[in-house]
Formats: sequence, structure tokens, C-alpha cells
Amino acid sequence: MTILKPFKGLRPPPDIARDVASRPYDVINSEEAREEAKGNPCSLLHIIKPEIDCPPGTHEYDPVVYETAKRNFEKFRSEGWLVQDKEDRLYIYAQTMDGNTQYGLVGCAGVEDYMNEKIKKHELTRKEKEEDRIKHVRVTDANMEPVFFTYRAVPEIDSIVKSYIESNDPVYDFVAVDGVGHHFWVVDDRAIITELVRLFEKVPFTYVADGHHRTAAAAMVGNERKAANREHTGDEEYNFFLAVHFPDSQLRIIDYNRVVKDLNGLDTPAFLDKLQESFIVEEKGEEIYKPAGYHNFSLYIDGKWYSLTARQGTYNDDDPLACLDVTILSGEVLDKILGIKDLRTDKRIDFIGGIRGLGELKRRVDSGEMKAAFALYPVSMKQLMDISDTGNIMPPKTTWFEPKLRSGLVVHLLD
Repeated sequence: MTILKPFKGLRPPPDIARDVASRPYDVINSEEAREEAKGNPCSLLHIIKPEIDCPPGTHEYDPVVYETAKRNFEKFRSEGWLVQDKEDRLYIYAQTMDGNTQYGLVGCAGVEDYMNEKIKKHELTRKEKEEDRIKHVRVTDANMEPVFFTYRAVPEIDSIVKSYIESNDPVYDFVAVDGVGHHFWVVDDRAIITELVRLFEKVPFTYVADGHHRTAAAAMVGNERKAANREHTGDEEYNFFLAVHFPDSQLRIIDYNRVVKDLNGLDTPAFLDKLQESFIVEEKGEEIYKPAGYHNFSLYIDGKWYSLTARQGTYNDDDPLACLDVTILSGEVLDKILGIKDLRTDKRIDFIGGIRGLGELKRRVDSGEMKAAFALYPVSMKQLMDISDTGNIMPPKTTWFEPKLRSGLVVHLLD
């Protein structure tokens, strides 16, 4: 049984929803957040990136930053920029990008589901980022931002969601500055809520698509509250956290690419020769070359694009981890040839989300900042789920989901 719990959401009035809604805390740096929130006192960035209201140079993990988050959250509530629903609700959050719309169910996931591995993950978390989000949840006493979950599609759930949005107007409906449409419905029909909760109980597992640190932090705070409450029943709000659940059939993962600063002492001809041991190398010229399918890569170096096709023996399609192109590239190129052992700490490598396009790879190399770039074919939803189901962990920076959820359309209070 998987938990989908209705809750009394804290939401902005419709006339300021677009102003409150912001990009997630982890896809924007402090300077970008300060610029985006300029002249907009009700941007949620004042709560999720509160260092923008601290003196320039204040470290994002400084204690004053968390106190600023708490103070700003209190201001949002007193100003009426976030108002709590009077009854438990579920919500539907849809996003439109490039003509495609995906529909997610917004409700609370269960801390116990996370601890019992009914909520499956595919990435490791970094301790300092996890601790940052734990402190933020503690001080605000809320899940300010939803996590992005997926699950194997259930036709009955899809049918109910479709029927509801066709019969009801969204309470929020706007296009953000990046051109992505955001549409949000409040599900207030008790019979429909009950049926969705019942159907979700039959979903065996959910999967963290994006938001591993927020998920871990929410679970840790929930366990803290449980341990501190002698009268704990399991029904308290701290036992649950905010999530948007999208059926896997509606999602797409885009590529996550790599650029490297040097060739580990090799010149370009020697590097290309070494690549021949593991790949069929074909020069493609100056026009951008995009990977054609699994086990095919793009290389950009010295103003030219190359196709790299992995040779038999460099991968195992029967192994959920060994079949991944990131595994092939890491083992056969980054480690074996370039000596890059730890993708999390090595400063010679950087990662570029495919949303920026392959032109960004070319730009980074042509500028002289980087020596070479590698583009990968996107991971599939099946691969992500296979990795999670077998208890494996993907290499760092493997999946990139677009569009990103906007934060601030609904908040979950822990008390």
C-alpha cells in the first residue's frame, strides 16, 4: 500500500500565484535568485533562497539565512500571500512544454514509505545539501517545495484526472518567463479524493525523479518529530511530505552531458587513437552531431564533432547498471583514459543539462575553458525504474527532467 494523503495546502491567491511561484532552490544560484526576485517581494525565493535578503557574501548555510527564511515565511502568511485551505484537498499540477502536457497528482507521501523503500531512489545524496534542507524544514516547519515523483501509470487514475480537468477550471493558469505553462486544480470533491487515495494504495512503488535531497530531509525531520513525541500516533502531519506524482507514461528524461578540461597529458590524435580501443570513431565535421541511440556518443574536440559507437564487450544490456551509457563513458573514457575517478569531486569535469542544447557544449570548448565535450543519449524511464528496483544507484548527473516544478503553488505545513 502506497500513501497518497490529502492535506490542507497553503497557497497563494490566484491574482499573485505567478509572482509567488519560483524556480526550485537547487537550479538557481544566489546571484540569479537575487536578480529574479528583484522588485517582487512575494517571490518564494525570499523563503527558499533567503540569502538574497542577507548582506552580499553571506554564506547560504549561515545560521542567519535560516532565520531569514523563518521570518520571511511568517511575513508571507501575515501578508496573505500564502493562505491555508480549510479542508484536506488533493491537487492536480500540469505543465506544458513544447506542446506536451504532463499531469501530476499533488498529495503527501509517507515518511514510512521512504524508510521502508516503497519510495525508491536512484541517486546518492550529499551530506551537506541534505543537512541544509533539514535545517530549512525545521525552521519553517513546512515542506516549502514539492518533490518530483513518478510511478507506473494506472489507467483508472489517469481517467479520473482527465475527467476532473475537463470539468473544472484551473485555479492557477499562467506561462512562466521560460515559456513553460503551469496549470493547477484544487480537487475538493470528497468522493473523488477518496477514490484517488484508494487507487494509489495499489501502486506498489513510487520513484524519486527529482528532489532526492528534499525527500531525504523531509523523512529525517519526520523521524525526529516521531522520536520526540511520546504520544506519536502516525497521523501527525510530520509523518508526511509534499510530492507531485506523475505517471511514467507522461514523462521524458533529457540528456545530461559532460565537458572535460584536459586530456590527461594526451594530444588530440593520441586521445582519438585510445578511443578506438573501445569505440568505433567516425569524424562528422563541424556540424553539431547528436547521438543516434543507446551506446552512441557525440564527441566535440578541436572544432570537430565525432560519433563514438561503443564496441561489443564495453557494456552488458542484461545488467541494469552496466547497460547505461553513463557507465560506459565513465569506465571506458573518463576513468581509463582521462584518469577522472570520482565524478562528484574531480574539478576537471563539469556537467551540462541537455536543456541548454549541444551548442552549449561547443561554446564551452570553443571558449578554451574546456578541451572536449561528450553528449549522451537520454536515459529511459524504464532504465531509471530498473536501476531503482534492483537497488542500484546511477552515476552522478545521469538524469535531467524538464520542465522543472515551480515552487510556491502549494506548501505543506508539518504542524
